[in-house]
Amino acid sequence: MKELISVIVPCYNESVALPLFIEEMYKIIRQMEGLTFEIILINDGSRDNTKLVIKKLADADERIKYISFSRNFGKEAAIYAGFQHANGNYVVMMDADLQDPPSLLPEMYKAVSEEGYDSVATRRVNRKGEPRIRSFFARCFYRIINKMSNVEIIDGARDYRLMNRKFLNALLELSEYNRFSKGLFGWVGFKNKWIDFENIERVAGETKWSFWSLFRYSIEGIVAFTTTPLIISSIVGFVFCLISVLAIAFIIIRRLVFGDPVAGWASLTCIITFLGGIQLFCLGILGQYMAKMYLEIKNRPIYLIDESNISKI
Repeated sequence: MKELISVIVPCYNESVALPLFIEEMYKIIRQMEGLTFEIILINDGSRDNTKLVIKKLADADERIKYISFSRNFGKEAAIYAGFQHANGNYVVMMDADLQDPPSLLPEMYKAVSEEGYDSVATRRVNRKGEPRIRSFFARCFYRIINKMSNVEIIDGARDYRLMNRKFLNALLELSEYNRFSKGLFGWVGFKNKWIDFENIERVAGETKWSFWSLFRYSIEGIVAFTTTPLIISSIVGFVFCLISVLAIAFIIIRRLVFGDPVAGWASLTCIITFLGGIQLFCLGILGQYMAKMYLEIKNRPIYLIDESNISKI
């Protein structure tokens, strides 16, 4: 019996790129003889006609499956939905914009099926075509999270990854609401191989990741995989508490020795304002963790399906 590869493709406003992606996938499928494929397209609440394009593609080819969410739940939810509904012996996740080159699939499959790896991941060796400010902050994020977390997250890592069923089943055990796949891939462990490739620009359309959305995503990743910010806030609080005790001792001694003429109100105001800012900063860190706990304990579903052609739903 031929082995099945499930290709998971999250889609958000990809009506222009999708036909080009499917065309490239067909070329690779023809090259990988002896294997069968299913392509699972997840419509993540797109606002253009992505859903119509997906349904036309599915009507034309029974190998194409689709899941359409009731609204936009985010890429992480789309990835998890694909994992839950994949039937393949091997599962690969990739973007529809062809920034994840399908031409790497034969090499990735060989590494997992013949070389003993449980997963094969990809990473960009450069950020050609990406705004400099965005690249700078991305590198800063990877440095920070790798300093804080015990889980290694590779700079330039893509979500483009092929894995065996053992690796996938381990990921499915992690059913948390607040998801950060790059960290989850590293957390489950197993034997992994990295493949480097040059950065490729989108084949069509515009990126859906604004600077603000990437910033929010990075905060989610830090909060999900390290408690170091809580430790830092505790240390900062202790240090300033110690400083305040020393300052109180100094004020008492100065009052007893030199008296206390009215002076220094401006500097005192600055100090109070600074300490207030530190307190609010530490409370903000604590609030991030509490917010994540609040979302988890509500136990809401990660996504809701509006329509699908997958029979087991």
